[in-house]
Amino acid sequence: MTFDINRLLKERGGERYELQEKYVNPQLRKMLHTIGFDKTYVRGEGAYFWDEQGDDYLDMLAGFGVQGLGRHHPVVRQALHDVLDAQLPDLTRFDSSPLPGLLAEKLLAHSPHLDRVFFGNSGTEAVETAVKFARYATGKPRVVYFDHAFHGLTTGALSVNGEDGFRKGFAPLLPDTSIAVGDLEALRRELKRGDVAGLIVEPIQGKGVTPTPPGFLRAAQELLHQHKALLILDEVQTGLGRTGDFYAYQHEEGVQPDLIAVAKMLSGGYIPVSATLGKDWIFRSVYSSMDRVLVHSASFGSNAQAMTAGLAVLQVMEDEGIVENARKTGDLLRGRLEALVDRYELLADVRGRGLMIGIEFGRPKGLKLRSQWAMLQAARKGLFAQMVVVPLFQKHRILTQVSGDHLEVIKLIPPLVIGEPEVDRFVTAFEDVMDAAHSGSGLVWDFGKTLIKQAVANR
Repeated sequence: MTFDINRLLKERGGERYELQEKYVNPQLRKMLHTIGFDKTYVRGEGAYFWDEQGDDYLDMLAGFGVQGLGRHHPVVRQALHDVLDAQLPDLTRFDSSPLPGLLAEKLLAHSPHLDRVFFGNSGTEAVETAVKFARYATGKPRVVYFDHAFHGLTTGALSVNGEDGFRKGFAPLLPDTSIAVGDLEALRRELKRGDVAGLIVEPIQGKGVTPTPPGFLRAAQELLHQHKALLILDEVQTGLGRTGDFYAYQHEEGVQPDLIAVAKMLSGGYIPVSATLGKDWIFRSVYSSMDRVLVHSASFGSNAQAMTAGLAVLQVMEDEGIVENARKTGDLLRGRLEALVDRYELLADVRGRGLMIGIEFGRPKGLKLRSQWAMLQAARKGLFAQMVVVPLFQKHRILTQVSGDHLEVIKLIPPLVIGEPEVDRFVTAFEDVMDAAHSGSGLVWDFGKTLIKQAVANR
């Protein structure tokens, strides 16, 4: 019998949630069912996907940023068909394919002051590489990071994760210290101890969509270099056009990072790939002799399919003006949402850059809404944001996400190919949900009661 993936999916696809619960993550099915997200999707294209009833869904999540060009971009898809058909002698280990060099050359063309690239498979692996290289090159053990940072979940990356919920039960981790976002004095205190290899920063934190303060990155860079420490930028989610520049740090003049981690969008949504970019002296320090040629490597790093996907993504970005579209469409979407802050008392703030936008909710002024808000906060902080996510999905077929546990913030990170029609659809739906929320009744608050019961039961 020959393998037929289409037949297998036709015969067994209906068991998807049972298989997940039995063999993979035992909690995922329960969570999706609780919030009404346990749908069966059959097709995806661009910024949309479709369920088995033929209904379309607007994707404002982009697979946590992976689907930056939308699903199944024809150029990336064709490039992968072509490289598979070429039957390249891939991963021989004792040759030098041109593809990694070509992708590195193209990435570095967008990355001034950086010289070399290491290719891995995921964002957390890119961070692991940056942390290892920084510690080796400086000879110092400790990495400083921000409160609420998210840099990945493997042990090294987890050591610079600012959320206790992810770290609990996995100690001991690497030497590390967290400081408040943008706290230069705290950074100075840590550097004076003499054992800091570097500071790792998301230019805009994914959790809460919190940007670094204006001028912080440049000031931190100067301070770090005075103490022979490195500035490491995690651009896994913010990089490759998301914020309206190729990298988010490029919104601030004079910043020249020592190491950058990128991933997600570089994959084209198909092949896991990551890149750690750095200065020549750092790489030469790590790879200092022939006997250290494989001191840091990845079994599947630099494989032909991953390199081809990356090359195709960067070409599409140039040909289709993806960075410019992210800036223009992001400004439009953020502007439309900012105009609603004065209209809705539950809406506290809208912030972000390009197509990385945070919508924050806060305590209302009206007595009835204030009492309902207080009830939610007493049960569990973050429930109201989830109450908005659910009707956006169930009523309007728009997929969004809460930006972090115990936060009243929704994060929008849609494919960078969306335009005015998608902005109109989202804003219209958001207004409808907010109107319902301010009425004090209906689907939003009915679901809120369910969430309160579950939050109390889980204590």
